[in-house]
Amino acid sequence: MIRRATPADVPAMVELVYDLAEYEKAREECTLTNEQLEAALFGPAPALFAHVAERDGEVVGTAIWFLNYSTWTGTHGIYLEDLYVKPETRGLGLGRDLLAALAREAVERGYARVDWAVLDWNTPSIDFYKSLGASAQDEWTGYRLSGTHLTRLASHADD
Repeated sequence: MIRRATPADVPAMVELVYDLAEYEKAREECTLTNEQLEAALFGPAPALFAHVAERDGEVVGTAIWFLNYSTWTGTHGIYLEDLYVKPETRGLGLGRDLLAALAREAVERGYARVDWAVLDWNTPSIDFYKSLGASAQDEWTGYRLSGTHLTRLASHADD
């Protein structure tokens, strides 16, 4: 069953995020807490949203997402931050069903697209996404500003 996440799902979702970080060989970078995720999803002005895949009463997968905006189309879109399904439940269609739920959200709300990133070595996921008709955006290179570089640039904001 695929459904919108509830506050009761937060501990399971945090566990799934840590499982994803482990899979992506970046466990030490993950510092998410239950309190942070609950506040982001269910606080007074949530800017983060999530769906969960439930099997036999257990949360076994999640899609965590937020809105982006395309100035070219003049519409919002969905940015999928994390998609993860427990290995023992893969092959049951839960990942496809989670993405289908996001596609439904996008279509029903008039959003133009669903975007996400995947590590270039993650061939099982890449193959899965291609099987759905997703196309790689190879002409774009992602950039990130964080840590001391972010702080340093922020200190020049008023210059």
